[in-house]
Amino acid sequence: MFGDDYYAGRRETVNLSGLVQINTWPMPGFETRVDKDGYAELEQELAGAPEAGVKGFSYELDDRIQLVSNPLLPSLGLVRQIAPGKNFPAQMHLRRFGILETGTLRLTHRNAIDTYAVIDNVPPYNKPLTRPYHGTPRGDGPFDIAHAPNVLRATTLPEAWYPADDDNQPTGTTPTLFFAPSAAPFMSMLVDPTMIMQVSMEGSIEVEINGKTERIDVAGDHLKAAGAEILLFEPGKHDGGAGVLAQMSRLATVGHSDALGGRVMLRASWPRPSGGALGEGNEDSLSQVRFAGDLHLDAEVDLITPTGTLYAAGPVRLGGKLKDLQPTGSDLALTGVDTPIMAADGTAKARLTGARFTMRDASVGEHATVYG
Repeated sequence: MFGDDYYAGRRETVNLSGLVQINTWPMPGFETRVDKDGYAELEQELAGAPEAGVKGFSYELDDRIQLVSNPLLPSLGLVRQIAPGKNFPAQMHLRRFGILETGTLRLTHRNAIDTYAVIDNVPPYNKPLTRPYHGTPRGDGPFDIAHAPNVLRATTLPEAWYPADDDNQPTGTTPTLFFAPSAAPFMSMLVDPTMIMQVSMEGSIEVEINGKTERIDVAGDHLKAAGAEILLFEPGKHDGGAGVLAQMSRLATVGHSDALGGRVMLRASWPRPSGGALGEGNEDSLSQVRFAGDLHLDAEVDLITPTGTLYAAGPVRLGGKLKDLQPTGSDLALTGVDTPIMAADGTAKARLTGARFTMRDASVGEHATVYG
């Protein structure tokens, strides 16, 4: 929620992704114990390594956002049995202290943000394409949250964020933004991809409004946490048999639409993962993919406009040939049917009838770190 007035600000769901490091027992300095009632628990910490954190692109700020741990205030927590003597499922509690950075801002908060999940393992990795909710809500809230297993959500929101001083302490009493309790209340999940592609994108989308089609040129720079982030999972990382699965974890491409009233941004949906595949589907590892390889994504997207966010009724199929794991110069285009895009109440407002993107500069590796 942006602005200093929680009741009058504009909501935006910002997709963030990156590298996190969770330290826990049996690492040195962390304990496991059993209380007097027979419940076992183990200590953990969200580490504040310089390269660790998550990042994304904000339509409202027209800038990157990255969230890192506060180096002066550790984010500590516990994993605790739900039933004595039975390890899983278990409760995971983590008290978060963070720093929020943009190209021009550095913000922090006063109170710890308590987060909670029911988990099935340690670490609580999710399989690719896991949905964060029980269901697929449409809209940026407010609505009730029913989060899925192995998905952390904050339980002590709203929380105000203030300008930070050199010691990472909040200054003044006028906030810059809020973390809101809905629609994505500081939710997070862990995945373990084989490879991560962060790619600058430029291209166009076609939107039909009142029977007229407008072509909108769009672009996103991965150095501003825009463009696209595509995760690749070898068979050992998923339970779908042979083949390399793909997931578009982030998308942010910005352009101008006369018909929609100004600046617009195509983003990946948070409630509905965008899945796909790379290669022929019979590979046992990423190294077996032959290039140029087929990449297709069933992209679940939203379109943010000056007057509100529109939500695609279903996935749009994007396909193309990936020249190499360094994807610069590769193209993706809409290859399936078009789809309605709707307001949160289900009213059809337009149709997404075309899309074409060219991949530009890219960073490809096993980790996606924050910017220094």
